[in-house]
Amino acid sequence: MDQTRWELKPSDDLFPGCLRDNEACSVKTLYVVGNPEVLSAPSISVIGARRATPYGIAVSEMAGRIAGESSICVVSGGAMGCDHAASRAALDAGGTTVIVSGCGADKVYPLSSEDVFRDALRNGGAIVSLSPWGSRPAKFAFARRNAVIAALSPVLLVAEAGERSGTMITANAALEMDRTIYSVPGSIFSPTSTGANRLITEGALPICSEVDLEMRISMDYGTMRVVMEDASSEMGEVVSALAASPSRPDELAARLGQSVLTLLRTLADYEARGIVEHLIDGRYSLTSEAYQRYRTTPRF
Repeated sequence: MDQTRWELKPSDDLFPGCLRDNEACSVKTLYVVGNPEVLSAPSISVIGARRATPYGIAVSEMAGRIAGESSICVVSGGAMGCDHAASRAALDAGGTTVIVSGCGADKVYPLSSEDVFRDALRNGGAIVSLSPWGSRPAKFAFARRNAVIAALSPVLLVAEAGERSGTMITANAALEMDRTIYSVPGSIFSPTSTGANRLITEGALPICSEVDLEMRISMDYGTMRVVMEDASSEMGEVVSALAASPSRPDELAARLGQSVLTLLRTLADYEARGIVEHLIDGRYSLTSEAYQRYRTTPRF
């Protein structure tokens, strides 16, 4: 595991060019643990909600996996939720990740993301920060790191975002830097998708399927990832409905023309099998694993 420490200045050869003379993201010193060369490699920044829904987690995992299999580094903030899911999927696909931390680059925060901090270094990636060594997490530091996440890549993908969120702050920073924005649409009834949906209405490129993302990456990075998985050919109507939008049992029963009692039995069975989960607001949603399992992806 590469624990080499670097303090990079704009005048240094290894300082990433995308941060040099960037008026929207002024960096005087970049503290780096790991491989500083990866900061200038082809990369995509993947961001999303910390308290992500299973849908947001599945989208982030999809993005990380495709990037990893396309030899594109994933840049994230290392937070719980979408950040962790994207970096973890990239690493599991044999790719690399750069984590932009809100504390010292020699610290792990949050502790729940310790695995991606560790494996980022094992896989030739890096942990970077604007804060000096040993710095503890601070609110102002996270605001500054969001701009670095936006600056490090030519493309920023928004997996899931509420209207007022750190994710939208990062997306707005990327817009200011004239970065390309990909945004994944979500249910119009989901508060965790209002920001992502608005970005699309304002010109962000909509990513409506795994194939969409592959094709965008092919065009923007000049690389193609071949899908080797067979798609599931059958989807039950309950699963199909929940894939479209998490729902309460009574809403789902009315939509599908079933009795609530019958539907509750089905949901209980699916929950026991890890296909659905009961959300805190009373709705049921597919689990992130089920979103991946039941997605439909044509073969190339």
